[in-house]
Parts: sequence; C-alpha cells; structure tokens
Amino acid sequence: MATQQRSGFSRFLRFTWRLILLAFISSLVYTVLCRWVMPPITLTQTAALLQGYGLKRDYVSWDEISPNIKLAAIASEDQLFPDHGGFDWKSIEKSMNAKPSRKRKHPRVAGAGASTISQQTAKNVFLWQGSGWGRYVRKVPEAYFTKLIEWTWGKKRILEVYLNTIEMGPGIFGVEAASRAYFNKSARNLSRAEAAMIIACLPNPKRFTVKPASRWVIWRYPHIMEQMDNLDGDPDIEALIH
Repeated sequence: MATQQRSGFSRFLRFTWRLILLAFISSLVYTVLCRWVMPPITLTQTAALLQGYGLKRDYVSWDEISPNIKLAAIASEDQLFPDHGGFDWKSIEKSMNAKPSRKRKHPRVAGAGASTISQQTAKNVFLWQGSGWGRYVRKVPEAYFTKLIEWTWGKKRILEVYLNTIEMGPGIFGVEAASRAYFNKSARNLSRAEAAMIIACLPNPKRFTVKPASRWVIWRYPHIMEQMDNLDGDPDIEALIH
C-alpha cells in the first residue's frame, strides 16, 4: 500500500511539473510573440463583451500615437517609467507604510498606488482585473509577466501596447478608439488637453467618463497637464516618446 501511495504521489509530481513547464513555455512564447504582434484579445476585453459593453478598439502603431498621449500617460501613471526595471520599490514601500499624498513635491514620481506602467501592461494583456482576493492571487504572475516584458519588449513597446490595450471607457480599449469616440479624430492628432482628459479617466473608466466629462476628469486633467509641463525637456522621457 505504501509503495502504491509513493508511486501515485510521484506520478502527481511529474504531472504537476510538466504542467508548470508547459505553462512557462507557453507564456514565454506568447510574450515574445507579442513583442511584434498585438494581443488578439485580453481577459478584460472579453469581460467587457460578456458584460454587454461591446468591444471598440483599433490597434495602431507607435508612429500613429501622438507624443502628447504618451507624455500624459507617463506624467499621470508612472513618471519613473524610463528609469525603473518594472517596479518602483521606493513607491511600493511608501504606499505600504503611509497614505499617498495628493501633492507631489518632486517632478519625477511614480503613479498612484505605485503600480507602474509595466505592471499595468502585464495585468491588462496577460491577466485579469478586479480587487479582493483576486488581486492578491494576481500579484505573483503579474510580477513574472512584468519582468518578462521588461526583458523582451523594452520600454517603447511596453508603452505602445499599454496605450493600445488599456480600457479608456465602457468597452473602449486603446487610445485610437478613445480618440475617435471622444474627439472624432485620430490618436496621432490629440492635443495636450485632449490627451490629459483621456488619461484622467484611467482610475475607473466606466465611472470617470471623458464625454460627457465627469467631475473627476474635469478636476484631474489640469493636474496631469501641469505634470506634463514639469516633464517637458526631460531627456529620458523625450528620447522615449519621440
């Protein structure tokens, strides 16, 4: 009996190991593929379809995205994006030990909640949204995919995919679809104010609407524009967004 139990446990371990190895190889291949090809669909986009919001998106290349929206995203979400390796450890530590301040004393700071653009991209493309226990279960694969895209994609590709896949309104994914929906123009032609308004909805794009502009967006987008002004001329950011 003991021999049979050991044999059964060994088979279980071999099966588990093969499953883990298969998952690792599959995730690696898919991640590398997304270095050149936009993800066909994400879990968040699938959820929008199932919830009845529809799916409005139009993936565009780096050169078809205005530098204004690239700068607005960095200014609002992750001002240290060009410099970190996927995580802003100081901001993570600060967010764990103190309530975040609304006033920024330094022109280069990470985004709200210390979630970098790299982390948000990993979550948007490979994982799921949501809070509660699902958020904690997501942390380990999120860290894995964050480092993986940092190693295989590079900053420019991460920002390009981020701006193409993030939800910017109910069922509206990516900057091109948002630009068309809100301002009836291509993403390449967004002004600084329009870019800031779109990015201002990101904490909760289903609640904080761009058109008609919610109170949050009206309050938030001028602050984003101020941060954009602060970052003008930063050599690392200028080299990235242009």
